[in-house]
Amino acid sequence: MKDKIARLQEKARKLRIDIVRTLHRSKSGHTGGSLSVIDMLTVLYYHKMRHDPANPKWAQRDRLVLSKGHAAPAQYVALADCGYFPKEDLQMLRQLGGHLQGHPDSKGTPGVEVCTGSLGQGLSMAVGMALGLSLDKSSNRVYAVLGDGELQEGQIWEAAMSAAHYRLDNLCILIDANGLQIDGEVAKVMNVESIGDKFRAFGCHVLEIDGHDIAAIVAALDEAEQVKGKPTAVVARTVKGKGVSFFENKASYHGVTPSDEELPRALQCLGDCCD
Repeated sequence: MKDKIARLQEKARKLRIDIVRTLHRSKSGHTGGSLSVIDMLTVLYYHKMRHDPANPKWAQRDRLVLSKGHAAPAQYVALADCGYFPKEDLQMLRQLGGHLQGHPDSKGTPGVEVCTGSLGQGLSMAVGMALGLSLDKSSNRVYAVLGDGELQEGQIWEAAMSAAHYRLDNLCILIDANGLQIDGEVAKVMNVESIGDKFRAFGCHVLEIDGHDIAAIVAALDEAEQVKGKPTAVVARTVKGKGVSFFENKASYHGVTPSDEELPRALQCLGDCCD
């Protein structure tokens, strides 16, 4: 398992490089939240989920709903690396004629399950998927990735209540709790703490972890599979802009991309060199 964890850590590092390069080329997109969530997406795509890049609609696949759709660059670099579409397509992020929209588009991008980005709605869609799979007696699982600022939306809690009511133990909710949103600190904009206590009160099995600790993410997702009769919520404490020191913990990098001057410095932080 140590070797597996090391490989996942290295994969996450390389995907961070792809995120930074992709966003720099695009000159548009969300840097901070993409870098904070990529460790969880790495474990999902390269360790936990059943999926087939050659057959994106494979009936036996697990489903991923990126409810915090502004972190689409993180999902796109993982999908490209897995082989859902050519890596060259990353150069067309947010460009006319390309299929990589600013937020995930299930109609245009292979591997994207649903259109997301209108915050608060993704968990409801994930609950619907999990309920449908449960009624079909399917063993497939659904993973919903939320942001902590997104928890300010009331629809999130309606969906959590429904998930517990229908005993959806095939649903795992991952909260990318980096503490920042576009307007500043989540606690100051509209405090959502204690996140874990809230999800417990709504009937979820709750795990609280370091969202950049690959081994902890693996262990949490493994435990979630063993829980019966209720959904699992993983509160993952993360750092916005993780991996690039001068991006970290800065709300100003929520929707700002690396400049020409910042690119080589960012790549150096990630152990890469600029072309």
